[in-house]
Amino acid sequence: MKNRKKLTGMLLAAPVLLGTFIFFLLPFAICVKYSFTFGVGGAYFVGFDNYKEVFSSYAFQLAAVNTLRFLVVGVTLNLVLSFFIALLMKKGLAGSRFFRYILLLPLVLPIASVVMVIQVFFSETGIINHWLLSIGVPIVQWLEGPNAFYVLLSLYIWKSFGYSVILLLSGLNTIPEEFYQTAEVEGAGSVQKLISITLPMMTPHFFLAAVMGIANAFKSYREAFLLGGKHPHDSIYMIQRLLLLLLSKSFIICFTQIRYICICQSNIPFCKRNFAKM
Repeated sequence: MKNRKKLTGMLLAAPVLLGTFIFFLLPFAICVKYSFTFGVGGAYFVGFDNYKEVFSSYAFQLAAVNTLRFLVVGVTLNLVLSFFIALLMKKGLAGSRFFRYILLLPLVLPIASVVMVIQVFFSETGIINHWLLSIGVPIVQWLEGPNAFYVLLSLYIWKSFGYSVILLLSGLNTIPEEFYQTAEVEGAGSVQKLISITLPMMTPHFFLAAVMGIANAFKSYREAFLLGGKHPHDSIYMIQRLLLLLLSKSFIICFTQIRYICICQSNIPFCKRNFAKM
């Protein structure tokens, strides 16, 4: 009976495992193999020379630093703010039921429309700068200067915030109330209950929210491209923009460089998805 259950489980898992191997692991292994060669067709082995070339490139260094900074700052702020709002909603924040529906609204809005609204507000002749001039403050280059990073970061948090709140709120609702009641009997305060009960019990939900946040951060390339165009400011020059730049050049010449960057990023699904869109 046990062997039959194991066989049934293996059969059910086989399609997922096979698909993962064919569409993710195998392409990644092939990509790693070709990354140590140069040329198309009659490729020859060059060792780590390709990686040295990529890592020494200023464009790659700039894109890698910006992407890492965006991931660390964006995902961290998103988790902290989402958890704070989820705690308030858990404690019975007024209008929390209606607030849940509002939080998911950014997920259904077309990104092109959202970016258009942002440009109306934050462009050089936009509403924000018009208001600043009216009170005697010089205009600010929101989208053409270093501030573009913070505009893009705010857009990412606004778009990912709702989903993270709902996810963390569902995790808070799974924590048994008996744990808190027992802690109160023992004389534990709110902070001690948060540290000893809530945070440890929420670890799996934090991990899932972080993974989803990282995935959404990589998708923010669309917003960066719509905000900055073909020649964005250095502060929002991401890995994805570098890939697009290489693809816009001679495909044969730059194809090996694209492989190295995909391996360094270690995100084959992301590369596959972006190549399909391009």
